[in-house]
Amino acid sequence: MPSTSVEATGPDIEAAIARGLASLGVGRERVEVEVLEEPSRGVLGLGAHAARVRLTVHPDQAPAAAPQPPAPPASTEEAETRAACQVLTELLRRMGVRDAQVEACWSEPDPVDHQVSLLLNVKTADEDLLVGPRGETLEALQHITRLLVGHECAGFTRLFVDVNGHRARRKQVLSALALRLAQQALDTQRTVVLEPMPPDERRIVHLALRDHPAVRTESIGEGERRKVTIIPRSAR
Repeated sequence: MPSTSVEATGPDIEAAIARGLASLGVGRERVEVEVLEEPSRGVLGLGAHAARVRLTVHPDQAPAAAPQPPAPPASTEEAETRAACQVLTELLRRMGVRDAQVEACWSEPDPVDHQVSLLLNVKTADEDLLVGPRGETLEALQHITRLLVGHECAGFTRLFVDVNGHRARRKQVLSALALRLAQQALDTQRTVVLEPMPPDERRIVHLALRDHPAVRTESIGEGERRKVTIIPRSAR
């Protein structure tokens, strides 16, 4: 009897195999696996591609008993976590950071849109190098990581990169600053304008004051000059 085959792709070989098995509706013991293409991140995303495999089923080798159910595909979160750690580790290697360890975890649901995010924390002695002035290097590293992981995982980009908990500490500082400046806005009955911040940090300020009964926040400006304003609700 002729064999049945299917090609499948995934962020890595195991994920591609799992997708192929789910498509065929058979267990792994009934297929032959041929790796057509190893996964590759390319160089900074150029030439990156997913893993590609061919699964071939031989019906004449099927056991008399009912076939076993297909192996469950790797969960989306597992595949995304694995791909993100691999991408970030490779970027760090190319930056010459040799001692770094990447730890990954998923956040609690966002208080606004209720989605979860993948958090990647880099443990390293080169914190100053990776954070950079005003956190610009860290922002660039996060942006590139999002792009590359998004390419490998079909558009997935909801992740954040941190170094030695820098962002967590920065969040505490900004939240406290937001409350202090909110009180200043109320005392003077004038709008307080913060310095330009990257989107992630502006969001921290907005969330810190989202439920404040006496002030509201707005972002003004364009591009890198975009900043948060704190406005007393009683001001006209």
